Amino acid sequence: MQIFKDFTFDSAHYLPGLPKTHKCSRLHGHTFRVRLYLDGPVDPEIGWVVEFADIKKAFMPVHEQLDHRLLNEVPGLENPTCENVAKWIWEQIKPTLPYLSCVEVQETPTAGAVYRGR
Repeated sequence: MQIFKDFTFDSAHYLPGLPKTHKCSRLHGHTFRVRLYLDGPVDPEIGWVVEFADIKKAFMPVHEQLDHRLLNEVPGLENPTCENVAKWIWEQIKPTLPYLSCVEVQETPTAGAVYRGR
């Protein structure tokens, strides 16, 4: 069974690897949407894979590091592309959510990245 839980955070960033003429090389912000997918068996007694509250509990320390921050200042996110943010989130929470199968990050309603681990 696959389940998911959505989160949002608001952050600023700039992409240092781009030419100075590119709009994303300048400081700007997004309301990011994160969707965490978990794949696992449904517990026959309880009826769920993982309690959604436990997913939230696992994500909250990550949220605290990202929300209302300059992402470039977060260790490991010096080049905070959507792709790098998705991978970074995976690395932070996979140890506490073993059924984690996918991290999806959207920086706008129409653009994002999906990371499924190595």
